Amino acid sequence: MIVSMPLYIDLPRKIMKPKRYYLNINNYHNWHFQVRNKLKIAYSQILAPKVKGLTLSKAGINLHFQLVRGDKRRVDRSNVLCLHEKFFCDGLINAGCIEDDNDKFIISTLYTTGEIDKENPRVDIWIYTT
Repeated sequence: MIVSMPLYIDLPRKIMKPKRYYLNINNYHNWHFQVRNKLKIAYSQILAPKVKGLTLSKAGINLHFQLVRGDKRRVDRSNVLCLHEKFFCDGLINAGCIEDDNDKFIISTLYTTGEIDKENPRVDIWIYTT
């Protein structure tokens, strides 16, 4: 199964236009804990309809995260994909797809960089059951 997730999330604000947060571990460390929590909830809400009704093997799953960039700029792939991995695994738990995201259920994780897609930069996530 393949799931595509956005590289950023726009959070609404009371007075001003929504603020865009690029999901990256460097940014994550600087965000207030309430912003982190709101982003994690928003990520789970985006993920939930994509994995609705999916029950994954109790024997474990393997995950493959592929970064699809919007331009040719250099990027530290792991800074982006490690945060997606955390939010994605927590979202799978919230959706009831897996019991936990420990190493009993998540057997392996692979990070790769894909092609450039100017129209739709994203993270593609493959889920393989064992």
